[in-house]
Amino acid sequence: MIKIFALTFSEIGIGKLEIFVIGIVSLLFPILFIIASRNLDAKGVFDWMMEKPNDWIGKK
Repeated sequence: MIKIFALTFSEIGIGKLEIFVIGIVSLLFPILFIIASRNLDAKGVFDWMMEKPNDWIGKK
C-alpha cells in the first residue's frame, strides 16, 4: 500500500502573493535564460570584443 504525504500551501506558509511570484518567475526564467544564452555564445562575445578593443578591462 502506498501512502502519499502532502502539505497544503497554507500549511507550508505560502500565501497567494508568493504563489503568484513563483509562477511568474517559473515562466520568465526559461525565456530569459534562452535569450541570455544566445547573447553569450563565444562568437557573440568575440564580435563584441572586436567592436571596441579599447574598452577591454585589461587595456586601461
